[in-house]
Amino acid sequence: MALPPDEVRHVARLARLALTDDEVAELAPQLSRILAYAEHVGEVAADDVEPTTHPFAPADVTRPDERRPSLSRDDVLAAAPQVEDHRFAVPRIVSQEG
Repeated sequence: MALPPDEVRHVARLARLALTDDEVAELAPQLSRILAYAEHVGEVAADDVEPTTHPFAPADVTRPDERRPSLSRDDVLAAAPQVEDHRFAVPRIVSQEG
């Protein structure tokens, strides 16, 4: 199935690609082969195969929450570039006007 240049240009427009005439001529046979392959894949007798989203069953990869000791507030704030009232001091990014 030969893909006409107008169809290649249409697909390029949909993909927001600017193609030269030389690029259209080069891509037309490549896109034709891709479409032929897609048709071939569609012909596979898979009526007895149930549709899936993954080839393997999903597994739960999360771990249970466990309380563990963490750094003290003083240790964390000691590593901060600026501290104000026992909190991280950061530059204001939103004005208070309005």
